[in-house]
Amino acid sequence: MKPSEVLRELDGYASRHPGEGPQLQRFRSLLQDTPAPFSRDQWEPGHVTLSACVISADGRWVLLVHHAKLKRWLQPGGHAEDSDESALAGALREAREESALDSLRSQAEAEATGPVDIDIHRIPARAAEPAHLHYDLRYALIAERDDEPAPSEESQDVRWVRVADLRHFTDEESVTRLVARCLEA
Repeated sequence: MKPSEVLRELDGYASRHPGEGPQLQRFRSLLQDTPAPFSRDQWEPGHVTLSACVISADGRWVLLVHHAKLKRWLQPGGHAEDSDESALAGALREAREESALDSLRSQAEAEATGPVDIDIHRIPARAAEPAHLHYDLRYALIAERDDEPAPSEESQDVRWVRVADLRHFTDEESVTRLVARCLEA
């Protein structure tokens, strides 16, 4: 994965979401002006992470992961790895690792247009890691509802949740916005 490829995806994202100029500029600065934007060891100003909004093929269910460290229901996602050929490939890898779903696939639009959402959020300090920012690229994925998820070492639980019941699991604006954008795509 190269910063130039992600910058191209962000250009497409900017045309679909023109009101997000300041946040997009922060992403661009990270990718253009820092030595290792994909390295989880780059604390200042932060680093790129990759997430997936996994929706059932019928659009009525969303997959949520109860994150073990953050103690919240979130979309699957995590850090970029050197082996990731693209940001979308990294989001798919993370979703597979955190859910064990075999039927995961990207929406065709995700392949053509890049992320469905972006988000910059603070991760609290813990152990040897200082507080830092995650610059999260979020992609729309599809899976079959009868594909039963299984939690990973990083989660306490993973489950399909009716989109209509999403607010019973989380009221975090970044998660609810992501699901709404994924359904629009």
